Amino acid sequence: MTLLKTETTGHVATLTFDRPDSMNPLGAPGDGEEFARACDTINRDLDIRCIVLTGAGKAFSAGGDIKAMRDKTGTFGGSSPAISDGYRDNIHRMLRALYAVRVPVIAAVNGPAIGLGCDVACLADIRIASERAKFGVTFLKLGIVPGDGGTWILPRIIGEARAAELFYTGNVVDAATAQDWGLVSRVVAPDALLDEAQSLAATIAAMPPHALRQAKMLMRQAREVSYDTALELAANTQAIMHSTRDHAEGVAALIEKRDPNFTGE
Repeated sequence: MTLLKTETTGHVATLTFDRPDSMNPLGAPGDGEEFARACDTINRDLDIRCIVLTGAGKAFSAGGDIKAMRDKTGTFGGSSPAISDGYRDNIHRMLRALYAVRVPVIAAVNGPAIGLGCDVACLADIRIASERAKFGVTFLKLGIVPGDGGTWILPRIIGEARAAELFYTGNVVDAATAQDWGLVSRVVAPDALLDEAQSLAATIAAMPPHALRQAKMLMRQAREVSYDTALELAANTQAIMHSTRDHAEGVAALIEKRDPNFTGE
């Protein structure tokens, strides 16, 4: 069963986890390849300037397939080395692909985002939550640890102490708490979620595509480098941007008091 439904409207691609009958579990054999292929296609398409990532049905994603864990099948079957390879070659492939997406990603969290589902949402640049959304990293309740890099992802968003509280207790928090903790930027009514995400995506997609991708790259690099290095990267990137037609268009539009039309040139 395929994982994703993909739709493109204008400059925005919408990726939907499409296993609603089982709360959109992730990590089935082939999921990594399918997700990586979708992300690679987007990276190569300069017409795509933003992604909305959401789930079909009542959940964003309930995480790994519990029945597959129980039955020791698929990614969770075989010897310990085989399970390690399953994570590296399948689950990690999906996560690496999402992290490597060059355009902004908005997670429209429509319902529970649990375990792997929560960590996938946290790899998005922006998270908007439905009032029905819930977030949890409940690995310890299953007698396992975050095998998806969640201990690297979550503290960067909500801080060490709150991440530790969620990891060590297995507690699930509601959308209001998630907003208070900085896990999501806004909470909206369930019926308004996709419209809100698409409206934000359209605003982002109106930006010049090369500068948009470079801005995301600079934000990512700034997490790991010194301020001096960040300044050097910014200066070099800025020099390139100053030579683009989109820069000239942006300046002209501001002076002429009109909306710019960025073409990616």
